[in-house]
Amino acid sequence: MTLSMEAVTVDSTEPGSLARWWADALDGKIIADYGFYLAVAGAGAVLGFQRVGEPTPGKNRVHLDFKAADRLAEVARLRGLGASEVGEHEVPGMVWTVLADPEGNQFCVSQELPAD
Repeated sequence: MTLSMEAVTVDSTEPGSLARWWADALDGKIIADYGFYLAVAGAGAVLGFQRVGEPTPGKNRVHLDFKAADRLAEVARLRGLGASEVGEHEVPGMVWTVLADPEGNQFCVSQELPAD
């Protein structure tokens, strides 16, 4: 295979402010800024944010999944940065919280649960 993953890009009406938010959320940094497109490196990935004329209607078709050793502390930190909580779910062995960034893009933070 000759393909390699470069980045996941998110449409945004304000890519600068959203890129800065994600840089803070991921304890990362902005590695490219072309005004209409910014890239953030953090948490082992590169996220791109590109300017679009209007918000994409409806729910994201793709979303990001993160895991944390202390999900509740991480969710509290992200809410403190401006994320909003959408929901919480659990299946055997895992629990996760669905959050939305300041532009409404949903993402999840999960934590493994100890086996019974």
